[in-house]
Amino acid sequence: MELLWTIAELFFALILVLASLFLSAMFLEAYRRRNNNNRHIDAPAFFEDPKSLKQVPCPYLVDPAEKYISLIIPAFNEEHRLPAALDETINYLQNRAAKDKSFTYEVIIVDDGSADATKKVAFDFVRKYSVDNVRVILLGRNHGKGEAIRKGMLHARGEILLMLDADGATKVNDLEKLENKVPNLIRAVASAEDTKDGTSGFRIADIPVAAFGSRAHLEEKALATRKWYRNFLMKGFHIVVLLAAGPGIRDTQCGFKMFTRAAARKLFTNIRLKRWCFDVELVFLCKQFGIPMQEISVNWSEIPGSKVNLLSIPNMLWELALMSVGYRTGMWKISY
Repeated sequence: MELLWTIAELFFALILVLASLFLSAMFLEAYRRRNNNNRHIDAPAFFEDPKSLKQVPCPYLVDPAEKYISLIIPAFNEEHRLPAALDETINYLQNRAAKDKSFTYEVIIVDDGSADATKKVAFDFVRKYSVDNVRVILLGRNHGKGEAIRKGMLHARGEILLMLDADGATKVNDLEKLENKVPNLIRAVASAEDTKDGTSGFRIADIPVAAFGSRAHLEEKALATRKWYRNFLMKGFHIVVLLAAGPGIRDTQCGFKMFTRAAARKLFTNIRLKRWCFDVELVFLCKQFGIPMQEISVNWSEIPGSKVNLLSIPNMLWELALMSVGYRTGMWKISY
């Protein structure tokens, strides 16, 4: 009996040591990111024109908009899925531009340290459609989806900016569903500021609003068709997200999100999470800034090759814990 008590005491002591190490590591990492830890973002950045081999200076999010819309696509080892998604995306954009001369666009592909031919695929599209319409940012090594999207957002030229996944799981023409909601959100903001006629005196880029694509309406069908571990991950994640960011958005993880330039400027100069949970931080920051958000149902289909698996769970929990510690202790300051 005495031996069992000794074993139990040792086991309990081990748990305390591990918990202490985990908490220490979490606080140290949160402290390390207190100043955003993004010095590489501030370094001069260039797009390379593969035709002339000349470097084109990157614009920055604080610069005036030069295009109507920017589409930011993060890509990590996407040589097989990216071509079809880009073909569909650019065909849609070209057809719309042909009908409406005021519709100008750019597609920014952010290669997040891919080890396959993703870079070659991306530059093939730059050669085909010009560096003015398709641009590639190379991160060098893998930083995470959140980091890739932030980098693309910071160097985009659009009045409105759309992030979308490289797999084409959401059809690009669904951007019109989000786009059509933006004026309503802007009018609500303008009305709250007592302007006389809603958007009068404002450009679409000037008012911070966000429209989030959502698959919440597909949840029942998804539960029946998805693999068990993805359902488990989804349900558990929803609970943790509710605790970390609060209610309001049912599907934080849909990779189809639209921001006005003013909203992107506030959000992507503050965001710190680099991987799967950066979406949750976006929702949290929208609430902190008072940026109106609306969730809009979009069509979505599961494409083989997803990067989400059981090993993603620890990373998600780690990032959510970091976010909670960082903001609740005041280590992570928000730049207004």
